[in-house]
Amino acid sequence: MIKIYKYGEVPNSEIFKRENISSNVEAIVTEIIENIKENGDKALKEYSKKFDKVDLDSFEVTSEEIEEALKNVDANFIRILKEASANIKSFHQKQVRNSYIINDKDGVVVGQKFIPIEKVALYVPGGTAAYPSTVLMDSIPAKIAGCNEIVMVTPPMSNGKVNPVILAAAKIAGIDRIFKIGGAQAIGALAYGTETIPKVDKIVGPGNAFVAEAKKQVFGKVSIDMIAGPSEILVVADSTCNPKYVSADLLSQAEHDKMASAVLVTDSYDFAIKVQSQLEVQISKLPRAEIARASIDNNGKIVVAENNLMLAIDIANEIAPEHLELCVDNPFDYLDKIKHAGSIFMGKSCPEALGDYYAGANHTLPTSGTARFSSALSVDDFVKKSQFIYYNKEALNKVAKDIAYFANKEGLDAHAKSVTVRFEDNE
Repeated sequence: MIKIYKYGEVPNSEIFKRENISSNVEAIVTEIIENIKENGDKALKEYSKKFDKVDLDSFEVTSEEIEEALKNVDANFIRILKEASANIKSFHQKQVRNSYIINDKDGVVVGQKFIPIEKVALYVPGGTAAYPSTVLMDSIPAKIAGCNEIVMVTPPMSNGKVNPVILAAAKIAGIDRIFKIGGAQAIGALAYGTETIPKVDKIVGPGNAFVAEAKKQVFGKVSIDMIAGPSEILVVADSTCNPKYVSADLLSQAEHDKMASAVLVTDSYDFAIKVQSQLEVQISKLPRAEIARASIDNNGKIVVAENNLMLAIDIANEIAPEHLELCVDNPFDYLDKIKHAGSIFMGKSCPEALGDYYAGANHTLPTSGTARFSSALSVDDFVKKSQFIYYNKEALNKVAKDIAYFANKEGLDAHAKSVTVRFEDNE
């Protein structure tokens, strides 16, 4: 049963249970990546047998497999995928940034240009659930950014095939190549390349502790989006909310993972009791009840900030949750007061699942308190910036002495000389 605390009984820093990756995971991942670097496809085949229980002749998904998958996905779900895709495109197209030039001084041009990252890969989890939503969320911003090639990796099912709904989403999103590999070995293959897996420039997407650790270890060889921890939700709710709705929202994250954190902060102890009771009713009816039960019992909490909704907002800002639901009347009154959250769900009719699937805002979000300094996945994650500078000789001459003076102050005489040498012939 979820525990109820009065404010102050548990430190704010401990309201969310956030664990570091164990040294055991770190060592295992290091060994896997080194094996991939040395043995390529041979090592991948061994890991597919060991972890996925399949013996694959080829890792790449064929066009025939994609067409077969599309036939096995019902038309209504295809329609929903297309509508969700349109919403995601509409949202992310607003994020496109333009190159710029400044030339307001004679003989001087400075500017910045945005360049799509050439090859990106998205990791789509398999395991206990399939996530076609992740396919859309991670690939559409890359498409909008103009990336030249988008690769997807995902663990195969026990029959050696990829879940049809994942392939349907990939087809709709326009992903270029798909490979049946998962885990830390997939991250290693993408970072270093194998005989069949292309080396990419950036890897995005969530995964388990082994995937997260692998992304951490290959960072620098490739770029990554973030180190994602277990999913988390913080619901701020007042006493006028429906406890049934709030309980369902908490469980929407608890069913993800036994390590997920689902926390309610409320201004009413009576409401906390009602949610505690309602959670017990709803957990027993869930197909993933075992996972949700472990998450709620071990990591879930209800914190009561009695008659003080603004204190609840302060708690939210300190925690910096991945998902923050403001289940209150007039939620826009509080929006400016929220400083740290991955994604904010406004009002009593905005469950977190709306953002997971359909509204268009991205669901790949910073976890583990990193929302204090990082953001949701966006088009910005798939572009890089190059600056450019142009001075003609006359423009350089006007500032040459100042630049040389600056360089000499830093003790870098060669820097100074590289400017002044251009005018020595004129003396």
